[in-house]
Amino acid sequence: MRIDIITVLPELLKSPFEASILKRAIEKGLVEVHMHNLRDYTDKSYNQIDDYQFGGGAGMVMMIEPIDKCIASLKAEREYDEVIYMTPDGETLNQKMANSISLLDNMIILCGHYKGVDQRVRETLITKEISIGDYVLSGGELGAAVLCDAIIRLIPGVLNNETSALTDTFQDNLLAPPVYTRPSEYKGLKVPDILLSGNFPEIEKWREDQALKRTEERRPDLLK
Repeated sequence: MRIDIITVLPELLKSPFEASILKRAIEKGLVEVHMHNLRDYTDKSYNQIDDYQFGGGAGMVMMIEPIDKCIASLKAEREYDEVIYMTPDGETLNQKMANSISLLDNMIILCGHYKGVDQRVRETLITKEISIGDYVLSGGELGAAVLCDAIIRLIPGVLNNETSALTDTFQDNLLAPPVYTRPSEYKGLKVPDILLSGNFPEIEKWREDQALKRTEERRPDLLK
């Protein structure tokens, strides 16, 4: 998988890809992540990439020209499955979407800023718009990092135990069951006996029941 991220703050995005699972995925050659500074694609003075809104109003808008130039430059080198725009009014990211996107080969992620991008960008250059929640951030970089983490960990070979991702919360529209580790008793708090029994069919049944119970209590909307 190759991910090209278009941003005005590439330094903000570096650290998530220099640690933990994302770093290992890159070092293993399972994913490539490239950041492109949008200011490199403008011929305006002071590397300007935004301007005032037509019709007046507070806040600046990212101009179409540098975005178009950057995307065109990338598309001249390879084909892309998706050109994604991170925006609060996009489709909310969920596990089903992450599963689907993790199967792609090449994608571009555009990080918005200010009051967003010129609408013509969204109408002609973007193929998918994604939000990470019903709130507004100062830019799309953190949302892009969240999206990348959600999809990269699903690529075969990234996690040490590939079955781990299959039992995560939201897979099969259920929350994950409770989990325990050593010691089996701590200050009078005991691990459920079933988990110590060695009866794996019964353990799996217990986990399924607990997942369903937890979902009913905390996220009944997932069961509709």
